[in-house]
Amino acid sequence: MKRVTSIAICCCLFSAVIHAQDLSGFWKGTFNMIGCFPNNNIELQVTMRDGVAFGDSYHYQDVDNYVKKKFSGRYDPALKKLIVQEGLVSTYHIPRRCVICIKQFSLVYTKVGNLEILRGLWSGNVLNMSASCGTDSIILTRVAESAFKAVPEIKVDTGNIRLDFYDNAIVDDDSITVMVDNQVVLSNQRLTAKPLTTFVRIDSDSPFHEVEMIADNLGSIPPNTAILIITAGEARHLLNMSSTKSKSAKVRFVYETKTGNIPPPPKYSVR
Repeated sequence: MKRVTSIAICCCLFSAVIHAQDLSGFWKGTFNMIGCFPNNNIELQVTMRDGVAFGDSYHYQDVDNYVKKKFSGRYDPALKKLIVQEGLVSTYHIPRRCVICIKQFSLVYTKVGNLEILRGLWSGNVLNMSASCGTDSIILTRVAESAFKAVPEIKVDTGNIRLDFYDNAIVDDDSITVMVDNQVVLSNQRLTAKPLTTFVRIDSDSPFHEVEMIADNLGSIPPNTAILIITAGEARHLLNMSSTKSKSAKVRFVYETKTGNIPPPPKYSVR
């Protein structure tokens, strides 16, 4: 009887261990694919809940050239296997010559010392087509934070966005230039307690915009800092923007309706 009880306790402990593995977090890797980018990076932003995996997948060259997709999947704790299927394209910023690849990942979890690894295969098809965009092995490792942390992304469902730039705290003669989609909308303007205002039009025909704040100087108290108040319909957002002579501050806006519908990306030609 004692032996049976011991075995039962061990089985319970083993079951608790395999169910306790949480893959939630950021996973980054690279993979081989002939196409748009000279370097193909993948970042999976995973949320786990009761064995179900979901989140966002970034296929990117860098934070300025990328495709972001929703994904869903499942984790088998006994096999330590994660299956991920990409789906809806939520954001993209890529050259028009590119195609978008919708990928599936079959990954097995291992841990070596403090290094956590997802190792396996990827395969995929061109968006809205049956054409394959490749298949190969892939290795992802857990990382502490997203490569896209420095660039906020705000979902909006209104046609007009109002942007108000104020000097942050002390008015110290900061001057800025503001660009929307690489076009100058405010040039060498001094930040004060009164707003510098510009507007961005966003809708299903123009679903993505990037706003960049460039420091024309550093004022008397470096770096160049501003408060950006964003008004999008009934929603308001406040961002602290900080830029230097070598690094600008950015924010991205993505059009998404309240029902979660996102306009489809254009049909790119296959290379």
